[in-house]
Amino acid sequence: MPRPTVYIETYGCQMNVSDTELMLGKLADSGYESVDQPDGADVILINTCAIRDHAEQRVIGRLGEIKSKMKHDSVLGVTGCMAQRLGAQLLDRVKHVSLVIGPDGYRELPALIESARDGDRATAVDFDLEEHYEDFVPRRFDGVKAWIPVQRGCDYKCTYCIVPTTRGPERSRRLSDVVREVESVVASGISEVVLLGQTVNSYFDGEHDFADLLRAVGSVHGVRRLRFTSPHPNDFSDGVIEAIAKTPACCEHVHLPMQSGSTRTLKRMLRRYTRETYFECAARLRAAIPGLSLTTDIIVGFPGETEADFEDTLSAVRELNFEDAYTFKFSRRDGTPATRFPASETVSDDVASERLARLIKVVRGASRERNLGLLGQRREVLVEKAAKRGGLLQSRTRDFKTVMIPGDATLIGKYLQVELTGTTGSTFLGQIVAQRPALPLAG
Repeated sequence: MPRPTVYIETYGCQMNVSDTELMLGKLADSGYESVDQPDGADVILINTCAIRDHAEQRVIGRLGEIKSKMKHDSVLGVTGCMAQRLGAQLLDRVKHVSLVIGPDGYRELPALIESARDGDRATAVDFDLEEHYEDFVPRRFDGVKAWIPVQRGCDYKCTYCIVPTTRGPERSRRLSDVVREVESVVASGISEVVLLGQTVNSYFDGEHDFADLLRAVGSVHGVRRLRFTSPHPNDFSDGVIEAIAKTPACCEHVHLPMQSGSTRTLKRMLRRYTRETYFECAARLRAAIPGLSLTTDIIVGFPGETEADFEDTLSAVRELNFEDAYTFKFSRRDGTPATRFPASETVSDDVASERLARLIKVVRGASRERNLGLLGQRREVLVEKAAKRGGLLQSRTRDFKTVMIPGDATLIGKYLQVELTGTTGSTFLGQIVAQRPALPLAG
């Protein structure tokens, strides 16, 4: 008898990718076979994001498209943050959806699917503060790097952010459990590990902090590159910075979300730092970690943002000289404190779009100028996957620069020395440097 099939489509952050890996592992243990297309799958799950309204609208549209690909007895479920936020409303809104399961409900997935096959429709959106899925064996998509969740939920209450509502309060895995998972992925041949958390550097398991975790994971034999995302500027203690600097596996890259360069706006966002203290954090990191690459997140058009506030953001970007910035227009999310600002403080979409365009121009201009200055340098890269452009592979340096190189699939997962030969502004082109035998020592 053929095994039942499951297709999972994933939207949003790397935590969602990790959750999809957990679900696929759990369903594989229950006898399901994973397939790459929804057409005719017995179970179709859409793992969703709720961070911006656009992400949710895409999912609603996609659910309509998938209806035509379902068999008469297929089970369609929505999982993840959008499922947690909307709950039973999704069942009312999309009649061909049978299951709505939040991030803490995946243990119930096989049983809920069986109930749905009998015609039931159900939700599982309760938080479980003890749930870390320690007994799940993820089915990993990536054979080059492993995404390891070390923390779930968030205790920060940034006024624009839905995550505390969709992911619940912060809780950390035991250090020993994280190390055991890292040892397992290294044994499978993976040498790059990325630690995941909503505010990953606030990790604390009751005994060990993030500095302890970095040292422990970095000491696992076979871990060659260690990354983490996303940290909060407030949680970079001297001890954490020292651990990054002194753990050889830790890569020279920190993603340091700024969100705004205006202290006034940061206060309204409830980010709990000022422009000045953010600058100080960046300076401490750069002083301790030679060659550090800093990237960031920035929101424009937050309620009440003035032109002067936005100019503060532009000047911060210029002064801090980020390697890259992920830039967004503010997205109003029901259930967040930002919805309580007066309507008179709403920044129009036209103004927000114009500011976003100006910000992107500054970010790209600085990135291109910096990258042109790096041409001719040689860097170690890890080859990650085939690029979308034919005949090229995507690889990455320790400091998170993307380098496109010629080659075939046999190079995926290998470390190479490459020379940076060109740049498109945000990415590099490179050539593999021939490895030559070492010269004999002078006698």
